[in-house]
Amino acid sequence: MQNKPVLLGRALCLLAVWGAQSAMAAPAAYVPSGQCAGYPRVAITAPKGWCVGLVADARDGLRMPRRLLEVAPGRFWITDMGNWEPRRGRLLELQTAGQPGSPGRVSVLAEGLDRPHGLAKGPDGRIYIGEAGSVWRTPVAKPVQRDNLLMGLPDQGAHPLKEIVFGPEGQLYVNMGSATDACRDDKGQQPDTCPELGGDKPRAAVYEARLTPSGGLQSFKPFALGLRNSLGLLALPTGAVWQAENSVDYNDPKAPAEELNLLQAGSHHGWPYCVTDAKGRSVVAKGYEGRARCEAALYKAPAMAWPAHVAPLQLLAPPATPASPWAGKLLAVWHGYRAEGHRIVAWRLDAKGHPQGAREDLLGAPEGRPLPDPAPQGGARKLGADRRVLNSGWDEQPGLRPRGTPAGATVDSQGRLWVVEDRNRTVLVVAPEN
Repeated sequence: MQNKPVLLGRALCLLAVWGAQSAMAAPAAYVPSGQCAGYPRVAITAPKGWCVGLVADARDGLRMPRRLLEVAPGRFWITDMGNWEPRRGRLLELQTAGQPGSPGRVSVLAEGLDRPHGLAKGPDGRIYIGEAGSVWRTPVAKPVQRDNLLMGLPDQGAHPLKEIVFGPEGQLYVNMGSATDACRDDKGQQPDTCPELGGDKPRAAVYEARLTPSGGLQSFKPFALGLRNSLGLLALPTGAVWQAENSVDYNDPKAPAEELNLLQAGSHHGWPYCVTDAKGRSVVAKGYEGRARCEAALYKAPAMAWPAHVAPLQLLAPPATPASPWAGKLLAVWHGYRAEGHRIVAWRLDAKGHPQGAREDLLGAPEGRPLPDPAPQGGARKLGADRRVLNSGWDEQPGLRPRGTPAGATVDSQGRLWVVEDRNRTVLVVAPEN
């Protein structure tokens, strides 16, 4: 039997390791300078005439926020996953009204939730929450009054999170992400026909729920297939349904492209057999060479190819008024840590609800920054005034800001853009400088 000093020593070592791991996991802090809309101003590039304020962070109890929504002026609800373990999530309320410049007041509305992600206001005025295995709703009231709508949804595998959006006729679209990255089984094999796409309840799909006038569930069935993970979903008043595809994970930093897809009832978008290259062409995915075909007659090609690994986590389309840099545009929240990621981008929408023109980098736009000159032998490096590189204005800069981790965004009734960062555990507001 081991003696007590040995056991105590091991326990202290474990505590030391745990403490070190906890310290490493803590997000780097922003170093504010000045004010933005009454909040501490942080150094993130924003459109001209606008600034970014830090509204709330880990000191307010944020752990892993993924979505936020203004439910009333000055009141925001937030889905906070906690972490990737089941039943660690919460539904939070952030109050900002009445005291401009005061710290955001965060309270817990519900806890013990299973990886809550999706958050939407329904046509009935209630707020809908997407957990890993369910979708439920509640009036905007305290205490929360949970009314289950969809239960028993698949919550296992690589992509359990449920994004939810409402269409113009009150239909509810729900992400049912794939269980795997590329349909590989436990032995690393990829079958000719991916079983995840079969049966009456396929995964790697977006489902459509139709509700009765009284709010009951009328039907729930697949709407579009071959979609690895649809954390970006958007249904416009024009009827256009857009999906941002988090594509298959390659080690190649430049492939495959992420996708913007226009969904239609019954459309198939190619996962896991086909991916998209940088030029927007459908090509056979790794592992399916010689076994798959990617013609347009088989699978619907994407509307747009985005840089690889930008990890789009949300789509939104703010109304055309009030006037702002994002009014009337399609916004995409790019979470990825590589050079093209960690920013919010936009395209102008035409009358049909289709994105047009060049991409705009709204938050985290590229900025020039001096590069270190090569260090002389035995000497220190110096900054070269004429050696610059374009970096995201949300890259990490020690003593100024961490690298951005935007996960979700919304626009409030005043036209201001609000953003949550999951790993940095923040709520940010982008507001006019005056």
